[in-house]
Amino acid sequence: MKRYLPLLLIAILASACQSPKPNDGPVVGFVDAFEDATISQARNGFTDALKKEGFSEDKKTVQIEYRNAQGNIPTLTQIVNYFVSEKVDLLATCTTLSSVTAVQNTKTIPIFEMVSPTPERMKVVGRDGKVPANLFGAVEDLQYIDTSFSIIPKLLKPKGPKLVIGMIYNEAEPQSADAMQRIKLLANKLNVTLVALPLNTSADAQLVTQALLEKKIDAFFANPDNTVFASFETILKNCNAANVPIFTSEAGLVQRGAVAAFGADIYQWGYQAGEQAAQYLKTHTTKGLKPEMVKVRKRVYNPAAVKKYNIAMPSNFEAIK
Repeated sequence: MKRYLPLLLIAILASACQSPKPNDGPVVGFVDAFEDATISQARNGFTDALKKEGFSEDKKTVQIEYRNAQGNIPTLTQIVNYFVSEKVDLLATCTTLSSVTAVQNTKTIPIFEMVSPTPERMKVVGRDGKVPANLFGAVEDLQYIDTSFSIIPKLLKPKGPKLVIGMIYNEAEPQSADAMQRIKLLANKLNVTLVALPLNTSADAQLVTQALLEKKIDAFFANPDNTVFASFETILKNCNAANVPIFTSEAGLVQRGAVAAFGADIYQWGYQAGEQAAQYLKTHTTKGLKPEMVKVRKRVYNPAAVKKYNIAMPSNFEAIK
């Protein structure tokens, strides 16, 4: 018996360390595609919304199992499959890649997406024209980009005959490629020259940004792109050194140094998805839930960046906190 006692103790310890634990309330599998200071605000908003509705990890009324793929697609798939095999109560997916991967790997576990585009833009709508029955949360379309981009010619004077705006896009990301095409059409209407270069990994950010700056751009537009988020500090450093202001459609990037934005508040985006998730956890039904458009958008500017580039902001823009 003594000979088997160590094995028995190991088995007990292994069982105790298994995650998730069944006695700590419902289990949420939170899937982040990559590490980013701006995107992480969505997770904070999501967990705060759950806490407000009585689902708190501190009070052991919910378990939030967090995994981050660090930008690795195979790892992202493994994370989702792990949560599916563990039969979590729901999946929370942050950014497009996480949401698409979840949709591809489960048809039954409810998915509450955030920092993701509409199902149509993610190309997850079925042949019957229907959105996946287990997909919910808060989404965004491209209309707000028009406002974000259109303000640049109103605030900047071109160095040459026409205003030249540079941008980076990721051909592998549907929302990034779609945004680039939309901005291209908008630039023509505004009589602006658009210089767009592809960037597939953040490791190439330095090289591609320098290539844009060599084309004598007047401004840089940071579009909704995971690669841009991940490499923003590199982009900012190079643009500031060349005295090229950055405009964006993402309020979170203004906190990190961009001049101005009109776009979704990332924290509120996550909060909105969290409210839906909390409703599901309370009622145990998804009746009445569907992917809904982001409700909170803000016009914000960075005071330090505005001062650096001597830009007069419209009164309907507020200083970022």
